[in-house]
Formats: sequence, C-alpha cells, structure tokens
Amino acid sequence: MKKILNNPADYVDEMLEGLVAAHPEYYAQPARRVITRAGGATTGKVGIVTGGGSGHLPVFTGYVGKGLLDACAIGNVFASPSAEQMAEAIRLADSGAGVLRLYGNYGGDVMNFDMAGEMVEIEHDIRSTTVVLADDVVSAPKDEAAKRRGVAGMIYAFKVAGAHAESGADLDEVTRVAQKAADACRSIGMALTPCTIPQVGKPTFEIGEGEMEMGMGIHGEPGIWRAAIRTADVIADEMIDRLVDDQPLAAGDRISILVNSLGATPAEELYILYRHARKRLDALGVEIVMPLVGRYATSMEMTGATITIIKLDEELERLLKAPADCAFWRV
Repeated sequence: MKKILNNPADYVDEMLEGLVAAHPEYYAQPARRVITRAGGATTGKVGIVTGGGSGHLPVFTGYVGKGLLDACAIGNVFASPSAEQMAEAIRLADSGAGVLRLYGNYGGDVMNFDMAGEMVEIEHDIRSTTVVLADDVVSAPKDEAAKRRGVAGMIYAFKVAGAHAESGADLDEVTRVAQKAADACRSIGMALTPCTIPQVGKPTFEIGEGEMEMGMGIHGEPGIWRAAIRTADVIADEMIDRLVDDQPLAAGDRISILVNSLGATPAEELYILYRHARKRLDALGVEIVMPLVGRYATSMEMTGATITIIKLDEELERLLKAPADCAFWRV
C-alpha cells in the first residue's frame, strides 16, 4: 500500500480536519464525523442531510453548501456512519422546517438513517423524510429497481433538492422533487483497477493487467462481465446502450449527462468517453443540458468511470440550473 497518510486509523478524521481548514468558508465540523455549512442551519429552510462512507470525495461531504446539502455524516472508508452521527447531522441541519435524508441505497446507510430518524423524532420532535438513490442499472433488474445501488445520480438529486429547499419550498415539496430526480437518474460504471482501503492495506479486488470490468460498483461490487480492455468508443457504446435500454430516450428529450472519474481516471480520458457518448445521444435527437465531466463521485484511487443520465422536465431543468456553491462545484 502506497498512500500519503499517518496512522490508517486516523485517515478520515485527518482528512476532515484538512477539508475544514482548507475551506472554512464552506464547511464546519461541530461534531465528530459530522460536517455542516460554515454558517450553520438557515432559519426557516428545510434541511437536507446525507451520509455514507468516506473514500468518495466530493461525495458525500463535499456537497455541503448553499443550494446543496446542509449537513453530512461520514463513516470510515466504505463504511456507514453510526446512527448517532446521522442523528447529529439531522439535529444540526434542522431549523424548524424539517429535514430530508437523501442518500444512496446501501444496507448499513439505510438501517442507520432509519434509526437516526426515529431518534430525532422521539428526542427532539424533528420531522424527517427519506429519499434513497438507486440509480445503478446493472445492480438489479428493472423490475427490482428498488434493490439497485445508489451511485453518481445522487449528485443530481443533491442539486435539485438543494435548489428547491433554498427557494423556500416546504419539506413535502423538497422530498417530492428529490424523489423525482432520483427516479429520473440512471447510471452505470466500469473499472480498470482496484483501490485500497487504508485500514485494510490491500486492494479491494484483483483484476488482470489487460482486463476491465463492466458494471462494477463504487466499492468494487462485482459487475456484469470481465474481459480484455475495449476501446473508449466501444465502452461508451455499451454504457449508453444499457442506460437508454433502461430509460428510453426520444428525439426532443432533454437530459443532463455526467461522465465521472472513479478517482484515478484523468480528465483527458473522460472527455474521450464524453465525445462518443455525445455523438450517440445527438443521433437520438436528444438535447443535452449542462453536461458534467470530471471527478464528482470517486472510489479512492480506482481507475474507471461512471456515466449518469438524468431525464429532465421543465422543473428539474430549472432546479438543476439554479445557483449552488461548495468547494467542489459551483453553478
């Protein structure tokens, strides 16, 4: 294991300390493993919280900011935060208008956030709602979509829900648009190399020097096939085919597309993927709004990429384009 660290057990806490020290205008850490906006909760505004394992920056912590999230609970690398940490994030995000819990579909996160919601309701009379992202199309069949993993689609959900909350919408309305965004997202990933969890000290999986895996999850969950590396255009073709098969697109549809690095993939290669994905979507007559290409949801130093498509209507497009500001993304 070659990593820039001190004691592996301190990896997450030292990362958070550095994050807050580097960006004090955006982030504060009022409790261990909980990050909030620097100014705290906004009076009268619906709070939005997320949570999950470390190792995915900018997800989850990085998207705390105006027009986005209000607080985040963060666990060890690829491990869920505790229910108490999640409850503390909810408490800190609440200003009297209720709190939306918005996060990815992973067993530990679901269980702990459910417990946290019960805790704050009983102890502090805080009303909270839940939207769970399940956008990874290869992690379960379409007729079992509720079992799918949540991946990079959560960035779109953070943005849409955050914008609606910032406008003064109530909790039911913020929850509705968050669910609408979640339902409109489809994602797929591919990987070339594994990553290493600091406290484990060895790669999360093994893959041959000349191989790739299609459909791999952001923690190294198995994909749908492993074989010799394909060319960029062939990779993009399969990813777009699978996304469009799951959510058909027609001429005149408006979408946003995210081509995302899983950590080590350079921007140059993302743009090569985007170039061909764009040609495929142009051929369908689809109109692309505010495309995103870069490092938005990572998996430590894994080499690979995800592609996410969100199908827009007038409301989702307006909220996507609304102002937002954090250390990693400004609209």
